[in-house]
Amino acid sequence: MSKSQQTANLPEFDWDRADNKGFGSGYSADERSRMEEMYGDTLTEVNEKDVVTGTVVGITDREILLNIGFKSDGLVPSSEFRDLPDLKVGDQIDVYIENQEDTNGQLVLSRKKAKVITAWKNIQKALDEDLIIDGFVKRRTKGGLIVDIYSIEAFLPGSQIDVKPIRDFDIYVGKKMEVKVVKINYANDNVVVSHKVLIEKDLEAQRAQILNNLEKGQVLEGVIKNMTNFGVFIDLGGVDGLLHITDISWGRISHPSEVLTLDQRVNVVVLDFDEEKKRISLGMKQLQAHPWDALTEDIQVGSKVKGRIVNVADYGAFLEIMPGVEGLIHVSEMSWSQHLRNPQEFLKVNDEVEAVVLTLDRQDRKMSLGIKQLSADPWTRPDLTSKYAVGTRHTGIVRNLTNFGLFLELEEGIDGLVHVSDLSWTKKIKHPSDFTKAGENLDVVVLELDVDNRRLALGHKQLEENPWDTFEDTFTLGSVHRCTILSKNDKMATLELPYGIEGFCTLRNLAKEDGTIAEVGESLDFRVTEFSKEDKRIMLSHTRTWQEKSEPAKEAKPKAAKTTPSTSAQPERGATLGDLSSLAALKEQMESKN
Repeated sequence: MSKSQQTANLPEFDWDRADNKGFGSGYSADERSRMEEMYGDTLTEVNEKDVVTGTVVGITDREILLNIGFKSDGLVPSSEFRDLPDLKVGDQIDVYIENQEDTNGQLVLSRKKAKVITAWKNIQKALDEDLIIDGFVKRRTKGGLIVDIYSIEAFLPGSQIDVKPIRDFDIYVGKKMEVKVVKINYANDNVVVSHKVLIEKDLEAQRAQILNNLEKGQVLEGVIKNMTNFGVFIDLGGVDGLLHITDISWGRISHPSEVLTLDQRVNVVVLDFDEEKKRISLGMKQLQAHPWDALTEDIQVGSKVKGRIVNVADYGAFLEIMPGVEGLIHVSEMSWSQHLRNPQEFLKVNDEVEAVVLTLDRQDRKMSLGIKQLSADPWTRPDLTSKYAVGTRHTGIVRNLTNFGLFLELEEGIDGLVHVSDLSWTKKIKHPSDFTKAGENLDVVVLELDVDNRRLALGHKQLEENPWDTFEDTFTLGSVHRCTILSKNDKMATLELPYGIEGFCTLRNLAKEDGTIAEVGESLDFRVTEFSKEDKRIMLSHTRTWQEKSEPAKEAKPKAAKTTPSTSAQPERGATLGDLSSLAALKEQMESKN
């Protein structure tokens, strides 16, 4: 009988029968419970995005097969196991469930994501519980180092490497280092760690012991950890102290690097200690005797000393004759010149000079020095009276200008005064700056010499003869000259006459024949109305030049009447224009003198 015939003879399956309504309906409730428990023990409930532990059950060139207790095994690319070259079947690995079932019905796992998630959990735990973790310094970066912790790159700032400043970060690259997590920024996946906090914790006990036993005058050993312009910071073993630049050496230095170096071990003495602010002031020079105590007795007032200029101020310069022993050279002791100048014109820092001791106080450790005393006082020279006799001519340098004149330096220490009235015969100079400037050369003649009082009167205009002797014959009363108006004020105008001299004219005498007033810059004819040789003043008038032209014509009529017979008694007549002109001239003369 064929299989089809056998099947045809079977009774038809009744799906509606009670005993055919589902598989397993033949089990009792107890049997069904035992079966469910047995099946539940063989399967694990998993959720996507969880990290679970799987067992390696297969290894191929491209994939690793892992059993996580799910209904199917998961696959992970072999590339995620490059850091485990010795991986073998049976090893347990943490993996991340990306997908319980992809389009192919395959469980998708990731070891890489599991490592990242686990690492961040460990980092957060280290921060929360203040744990010490091992890190590996991978490379140097701007401002610090990159440290690998749990396969996550963390930033170690340079200020958090050690309690002392680090000058070379490269020495830590490629080495292991214990760190603590101090900050986490999940938004930027940024982790900041510190190694300094571990060192500080170890130093707390040592620091407390040092501070408790600290006393003024105590000598300690320390290491220079930082250097600035004003001093150095010294590590005393967990506590920092400041060694000011003025307490490094008895001699004057401009920067600590001249005598000290970083990381140098030095002995210092405690000068002061502020318990509240925990500030310690240290000194080095105090461990040595003061140089003034070693100053030899042969140095007295009048002795000559040599040294180096260590500072130049506005009032003078300091000469160091030996380390820690200085003397002040006041600017007035640098030159015999009576006019004080900037000390920098004489001396500069590091100049090697010789000086004379003027005062010496060993108790107060003060000394004043002089340079000009190395040469003779020029006013005491025997040839001074003959060299600067009255009438001799010299050339000097203008050193100072005042309202009343200028001081001229003829040689070092010999100055003379040129009064403002002795600068020019012809021009009225209100201030010497209108005639010359400081630093210029000026030719002069000696007018007076007083050796006892160190006074020398000089003149510049006396180099030429007094031109007013000639002007008296040139600018006679009534003479007419071409003049240019230089300036005007509310009463008078200043005129430029021939030969470069100046004259004056009242404002009303600037009236022109057409009724207008002459202005500054115009060149017109002016008539001399007054000449004073003593006062060196010439008064002029432009108005008189055209008024007096018409006077003869108006006087012609009375003169013509003289042809008629006359009597012995002349008839009365009114004042003529000539009389009025004379009165006007007299009035102008009085006004000009006022």
